[in-house]
Amino acid sequence: MSHIFDWIFAQYDGVPLHLTVLEIIAVIFGFLSVVYSKRENILVYPTGIVSTAIFVYILWVYGLLGDMLINAYYFSMSIYGWYVWTRKVDDTHFIPVTRTTTKEKLWSVVLFVLAIVFVFGIYWFSGRLDSWASYVDTLTTAIFFVGMWLMARKKLENWTYWIIGDLISIPLYMYKGLVFTSLQYALFTVVAVYGYLAWKKNLNKNPERLLR
Repeated sequence: MSHIFDWIFAQYDGVPLHLTVLEIIAVIFGFLSVVYSKRENILVYPTGIVSTAIFVYILWVYGLLGDMLINAYYFSMSIYGWYVWTRKVDDTHFIPVTRTTTKEKLWSVVLFVLAIVFVFGIYWFSGRLDSWASYVDTLTTAIFFVGMWLMARKKLENWTYWIIGDLISIPLYMYKGLVFTSLQYALFTVVAVYGYLAWKKNLNKNPERLLR
């Protein structure tokens, strides 16, 4: 066991202590956000805001521009999602989990393509399109853009995007030396599977509480 911890912390040799501490804090709040999302708990948004704000800074330092932009996008979408989730369909019930409509599927494709083009352009003009990690980061950014939008609208299919993006992100962050973040995405994958099953069970059921 000590060898595992030695290997993990060896990845942080030469990394400023404050970055490591910030990463751990962001991972904790990010994990809490996913757990709250699984439960349809409104705390998904304040915890997510803390995590994404920290990651914007960390990812800028590490040069992962795509994921930096997506965390900035998460921040703004969290405000939007907070509003949508707290809307009521009547005096006692909130917006339910539903499946994506044909129109929303079309918008998902449009958002995915626009995100690919936008992030690729950022990498290209900044001169940082210099490794496979940049291309993978562009792909995961587009996947997560769609996933976050669908989650804010309480669509069941958001979990499919999270699962795919999380699985791709595990080796990406390990390669970049962000071991704690890579482990976070491994946990995210497990929670996302359970989240899909939980939301499917609650499909079209109007919740009476958002804190549970």
